[in-house]
Amino acid sequence: MATFLYTLGRLAFRRRHFVALIWVALLTLAGVGAASAPAAGSTSFSIPGTEAQKAFDLLEQRFPGTSADGATGRIVFKAPDGQKMTDADNKTTVAKTVEELRGGSEVVSVTDPFTTNAVSKDGTVAYTSVTYDLPGMELKESTRDALEAAGDDARDTGLTVDVGGDALQAAAEAGAVGEVIGLAIAAVVLVITLGSLVAAGLPLLTAIIGVGIGVSTITMLAKALDLGDTTSTLALMIGLAVGIDYALFIVSRYRSELAEGREREEAAGRATGTAGSAVVFAGLTVVIALAGLAVVNVPMLTKMGLAAAGTVVVAVLIALTMIPAMLGYAGRKIRPAGEKRKTSEKRKSSEKRKPSEEGESAAEGTSSDTGTSEKPAKPNMGTRWASFVIRRPIAVLVLGVVGLGAIALPATQLQLGLPDDGSQPTSTTQRRAYDLLSEGFGPGFNGPLMIVVDAKDSDDPTAAFGDVADGIKGLEDVVTVTPPAPNKAGDTATITVIPNSKPSSAQTEDLVHAIRDKGADVKADTDADVLVTGTTAMNIDFSQKLNDALIPYLALVVGLAFLLLIVVFRSILVPLKAALGFLLSVLAALGAVVAVFQWGWLGGLIGVEETGPIMSMMPIFMVGVVFGLAMDYEVFLVTRMREAYVHGETPSQAVVTGFRHSARVVVAAAIIMMAVFGGFISSSESMIKMIGFGLAIAVFFDAFVVRMAIVPAVLALLGKKAWWLPKWLDRALPNVDVEGEGLRAQDDRTKDAGSGSDSDSDSGSGSDPGSDSGSDEDRELVRV
Repeated sequence: MATFLYTLGRLAFRRRHFVALIWVALLTLAGVGAASAPAAGSTSFSIPGTEAQKAFDLLEQRFPGTSADGATGRIVFKAPDGQKMTDADNKTTVAKTVEELRGGSEVVSVTDPFTTNAVSKDGTVAYTSVTYDLPGMELKESTRDALEAAGDDARDTGLTVDVGGDALQAAAEAGAVGEVIGLAIAAVVLVITLGSLVAAGLPLLTAIIGVGIGVSTITMLAKALDLGDTTSTLALMIGLAVGIDYALFIVSRYRSELAEGREREEAAGRATGTAGSAVVFAGLTVVIALAGLAVVNVPMLTKMGLAAAGTVVVAVLIALTMIPAMLGYAGRKIRPAGEKRKTSEKRKSSEKRKPSEEGESAAEGTSSDTGTSEKPAKPNMGTRWASFVIRRPIAVLVLGVVGLGAIALPATQLQLGLPDDGSQPTSTTQRRAYDLLSEGFGPGFNGPLMIVVDAKDSDDPTAAFGDVADGIKGLEDVVTVTPPAPNKAGDTATITVIPNSKPSSAQTEDLVHAIRDKGADVKADTDADVLVTGTTAMNIDFSQKLNDALIPYLALVVGLAFLLLIVVFRSILVPLKAALGFLLSVLAALGAVVAVFQWGWLGGLIGVEETGPIMSMMPIFMVGVVFGLAMDYEVFLVTRMREAYVHGETPSQAVVTGFRHSARVVVAAAIIMMAVFGGFISSSESMIKMIGFGLAIAVFFDAFVVRMAIVPAVLALLGKKAWWLPKWLDRALPNVDVEGEGLRAQDDRTKDAGSGSDSDSDSGSGSDPGSDSGSDEDRELVRV
């Protein structure tokens, strides 16, 4: 792997014009395709195998032409104090509004509140329902504007008027201002980390190109593949984060190779061969986690995962090819000020010293990558921190585990649901309409249940319809049960049930299960099938399906990644520790999400105006995304430790070496990811805000607590046992050479062929100068 990527990096460096031209051409093609592609329609939200979906499909079949998936809107009126909606003037005002709506485009029907009994018992609140022939996402913007403006004249007469319903649903805002701030923070972190504006600009430039290709491709295929706006939002979020991070790791390793005195082309090849190998495997874990969402069998999640995985693949390819090409364009400007003089002095002094006179950590029987050793330097922050952890591993481990465990406690009270108008900010008309309906008709009015009775196999369909309605009336938490409304064939009927509790409450969920239990009795007596659907029932089924899929998904993703990491690290305990650390960080992140969005703790700081259940897909979504990102940090940090250990350092020395070279970059990468994800917290959409917060806090926990504290503490306690691998498994596993051992062997052969006594001295072994012996020793070290 390392040798192949080394060759690829050098080739991209030499053929930089050709590589840059290819990526610019791909970006142009994707952009033109996105601009000329037909506008995406609505995304069909389906949950195969659930009762709510079966009922929905049955409605479309038995009630043709009713636009079962058509959008609905509600205009809610409230009379001024001392008046009622049934007053003559107010009735006239409402009638004018109804007539105005009926003349609108894409409108199927508009109800009159005074003929459909849509007036509250105290007469102060009334509403009119508008049905459209298209789903909310497909409605023209002018149609939405007309719906919102329909109540303007009524407001002029003194009525309170607000509008709700899914007809106002539009493309979710991804928090554009927040993303700009996030990118600005990322730029500052890159400049501080890399010490150069040119070096900092490369990861940003390549990440934007990668995201541009990925998101443009998604937009181009959105109509054909039924992709929603959330799909491109996720791809943007993940693509920016990993694109910047992957490029950062390679650029940082390139600077290290230059500091060792290598020529620019050689340094680019080395950086791609070593850090690039880690990028490949880190990207592969992210792809596994995202593509694995397909096992949930929810088409929307599958498409989101595969689209984001495709964007990650583009980010990896750009890091391996375009970054070396851009390094060729950047020249020596890529290094921070003062680095040239330091490197020059180091090269002169290193030529006069033998490796045996250098640091105590040099590996016996091997030489350094360049045949030189570094002058003892002042320990950096990573070195000091790793040394501290190694001295007190038990204290650090206990503190980290107990701390994350305490933060994870709120996750035990996790309640799942899907956002509705009740979770909107109080400043929106949708939220005010929701509150007015709750005030006038009860909290359950915003989440009616639709009962579909399929009596096609029943001897007396009409009697079956009546039995179902009567049975539901006797259940707890039921306010209203409408008379059965049969279709033209008379074999299927719908019944609307208004619960007494709000849609997201546990009581409403219990009512759904009670109706389904009652339907089983009806089926036994009348051969009629009773199905419960509607938005509330769909949310309940969706949450249950995700819960059922979580364990199989976790087993698949963690299992595959565990096997992959065994190949990378050639160890059993290191991948096991990585997986357990991930579980701890994701549980802590879920606990933080529950505390903020469900309990309201510190919610005001990020604009959470309404608490409620956590989005149903949040747990499985966080598992998928966070697992991939967590393995990124594990691979980048521990591969450098593995590299040092394979080259002869003790386990404790290897931990310190890994932190000396990688801690600064991993911290920078984590801050960049947090900034990118945190930018989405500014979105007005509660779902996007929750995703941004959840991913940002998960990255914080995983990078700074698990990888920076718990990982070195565990490795210090395990010692050499951490790198144990059964001999039979060692022989069976392919040698992917993430540590760049093949490059070291190549160096040894070159030195042995080109120098006589110097080669003997540099080898530090006193053996024959033949390259075969060195290669055998190197291969043996890989299996340590």
